[in-house]
Amino acid sequence: MSPWYSFCVSSVEQIAELVAPERLRLLRRVEYERMAEEGFFGDERVELVEGVIVEMSPQGPRHAATVQRLTAKLVPLFAGRAELRVQLPLAVSEHSLPEPDVAVVSPGDYDRSHPTTAFLVVEVAESSLNKDRLVKARLYAAAGVPEYWIADIAAGLIEAHSDPVGDRYTRVTPARPGETLRLRAFPDLEVRVADLLR
Repeated sequence: MSPWYSFCVSSVEQIAELVAPERLRLLRRVEYERMAEEGFFGDERVELVEGVIVEMSPQGPRHAATVQRLTAKLVPLFAGRAELRVQLPLAVSEHSLPEPDVAVVSPGDYDRSHPTTAFLVVEVAESSLNKDRLVKARLYAAAGVPEYWIADIAAGLIEAHSDPVGDRYTRVTPARPGETLRLRAFPDLEVRVADLLR
């Protein structure tokens, strides 16, 4: 079992313990969405994670290029079977509205509400690896996302998280260039790691 599964305490939980018996008042997703609609955040790149507004890391060239490659490779792969959402909200819970780099979702009309789960979520990690492993993985597993990839740019590999139970993925498989990833929800589809990472 990977080391980050044995110890995972979020700062929100630590603060909650420090202020007990008083309770934290976390922001609800509907409140956050209303704030965004009213232009409260301006041009800031933020997302709602466990009731807390979190600034998103700026995108460096390698991060942006990896998202571009993911989009170019996955869009034709899922044509007619699923939709690809790039850096768009995924309503995973009442208190979380992350914006994953890529989410493969069921075809549908999302004009009135964001999708609540996905077949596959991909986060590209440059400076956000801890958040992607320790916080985002928990959110996506709890939302029933069967497969979650972290494209670790520095290590040059993709961590394929699968088999969610509760809010944890029970299997983490590293995949490096020269290897392929077969999608859980679409077992007939394969992706070459070398097509995604440089």
